[in-house]
Order: sequence, then C-alpha cells, then structure tokens
Amino acid sequence: QVQLVESGGGLVQAGGSLRLSCAASGRTFSTYAKGWFRQTPGKEREFVASINWSGGTTMYADYAKGRFTISSDGAKNTVFLQMNRVKPEDTAIYYCAARTVLVVSGKHNEYDYWGQGTQVTVSS
Repeated sequence: QVQLVESGGGLVQAGGSLRLSCAASGRTFSTYAKGWFRQTPGKEREFVASINWSGGTTMYADYAKGRFTISSDGAKNTVFLQMNRVKPEDTAIYYCAARTVLVVSGKHNEYDYWGQGTQVTVSS
C-alpha cells in the first residue's frame, strides 16, 4: 500500500509562489509515476503535472507550462510542485497521486493512489 500526504498549501497573492510537497510511504513508491491534480467545487478533477518514476520525463497541462514545475527528491519518496506566478484561477484543492506504472499520465482514472489534498488560495 502507498499513502500520500500533501503539504505546503495556503494563501498566496497573485504573482507569488508556493511549493507543494507530497510525502509517500511504501517501498515501491520510487518505481511509480506521480502526478498532481486540482479540483474546484462543481468541477471535475483537473490534471496539473506528471513525472515518471525516474524523474526524467515530465508532462504539464497547458496552463501550467512555464509556471509550474514538478520534481521528485533523490530517493523519489517525495514529489514537489513548484508554483510560480500564480493566478486567482489557480485556486483549488491540489491532490498528489501515484500510479503503479513507470510512465506519466494526464488522466486521473489512471492513478491508483491519492492523497487527501491541500488547499491553495490565490488572492487578487
């Protein structure tokens, strides 16, 4: 089993930065691809970014390209989402996810494990 715990959410002004972290437990987490998704009330969960098991391949939603960066630590037990130049429309609950496959994916139904989410609020 894999358990994911997100942290780093909070209130930030538009144009600022925030770094989300996702700590994982489970010996096989390092061999999984990971991703970040976000969700606002009344909307479907939306893809943000994904990273493959080695950290060598990443994928981003169009709105995230150039502003957000997904990365993992050397041991690959923690995955990060660096959010720069945030906008009010980035306000959402951000979820960390992992899939028991090596490669990236932008589809939420292809992920097997999910964290509880962390709230990000961007003020204008």
